[in-house]
Amino acid sequence: MTTLWDDLESIVDAPSSFTVKGGEKSSIKPKADFNSGDDVVALRKAMEGIGTTEKTLIDILTHRSSSQRETICKAYLAATNRTLVDDLKGDTNGNFERLLVALATPPAAYDAQEVARAMKGVNDNNAMIEIFASRTNQQIKELAAAYLEETERKITFDLKKEVSGQFGKAILLLAEGVRDESTTVDSAKAKEDAKALYDAGEKKWGTDEDKFIDILCKRSIPQLRQTLVEYKEISGKTLQESIEGEMSGNLEELLVAIVKCVKNVPAYLAERLHESMKGAGTDEATLNRIMVSRSEVDMLDIRAQFKKLYEDSLHSSIESDVSDSYGECLKMICGGED
Repeated sequence: MTTLWDDLESIVDAPSSFTVKGGEKSSIKPKADFNSGDDVVALRKAMEGIGTTEKTLIDILTHRSSSQRETICKAYLAATNRTLVDDLKGDTNGNFERLLVALATPPAAYDAQEVARAMKGVNDNNAMIEIFASRTNQQIKELAAAYLEETERKITFDLKKEVSGQFGKAILLLAEGVRDESTTVDSAKAKEDAKALYDAGEKKWGTDEDKFIDILCKRSIPQLRQTLVEYKEISGKTLQESIEGEMSGNLEELLVAIVKCVKNVPAYLAERLHESMKGAGTDEATLNRIMVSRSEVDMLDIRAQFKKLYEDSLHSSIESDVSDSYGECLKMICGGED
């Protein structure tokens, strides 16, 4: 059975979320006749007095772009001397509160907070893998700047204490945001890299993990797409199959995530969303992070891939998995039934 991840024919020229222009694939669009003053009045009214009008909070925060939400936060602070985030925390609770707070946080700051959360206590390596594998250099640089502003420490400084071994080495490379951004593909180089990967893994006893880290964390996305095609030619297997056969643990998870993102970021994130909802419990942290952070990047593509992979729509999966105001808010961010 061939899966989405084995199909290499179409990937070389397929559009990539690493180069998508903001807005085209967004589920949340800027409001046309936006007035932050009116929004502040409505938000205050929704939270003051007894009880909270959740519908108003959802309506406003899921129908404004992130830059409009930042404007609302500034206007709210000026009008009340309190931050909107603090008031949301005081007036709502649980997963609904966390989701609203995520919407009221600038994207780079939210990413930075999620990485910080992933480093606390027992490391949430899956969250780190997802963030660093799916973000562009620009997003990683903005994340690092937000982290520095928030903690007065470099993100790489904190990561060094939390992640170790080859996994740590790869995460730190990605966290520096230095992936090549060239859009021209060097076919000879792709063949050479594919052969180097084959020699470092399938062909030898033991695995030269450094070679995999070096190539997968540094080469441009278009270059890596060509390398994946060349690798299949040489090896007869996909690079993902080789990584899964040669490695284990967090390093395997990270390198597979990078390969999946090179091919198709929306499909990788659709898979993560599906995993966050299947089975008995719901992984709300993953659900919130992907829904909020991709709402203005590639949510429409994620929805299309979700439908393709799982036959159910993302909207109906959310509906059957989470309820109340929390579920309503997620469905609004999703933006519609497919």
